[in-house]
Amino acid sequence: MEILRNIPKAEVVNLANLVAYADGQVVSKTLVQNNGLGITLFAFAKDEGISTHESKGDAMVVALDGKGRITIDGKDYELAAGDSIVMPANHPHAVYGIEPFKMLLVVAFPEAAVPS
Repeated sequence: MEILRNIPKAEVVNLANLVAYADGQVVSKTLVQNNGLGITLFAFAKDEGISTHESKGDAMVVALDGKGRITIDGKDYELAAGDSIVMPANHPHAVYGIEPFKMLLVVAFPEAAVPS
């Protein structure tokens, strides 16, 4: 059973190069999605974003390229390549590309959210 997908194995890769920008779009590439963990690469065109929502898991963002804005509980945080932030579970958050922006999103879901 393949757990990690859409990524080369036993090979050095640059994560930012695994997802491409597209004008006027948010592009995503899922690497893992199961009951306990989600790992997704995103590429946001300038001025594109994901509207305010909540997640049942803690979500860590790692900025890979460009500049983005993460809003958590109505407070804005700017991220550039190399920066990280955690969006806590059950708190409203949003993501916006101030300029073209790539990020790695890792969401860890609590055991209580994992169906038995």
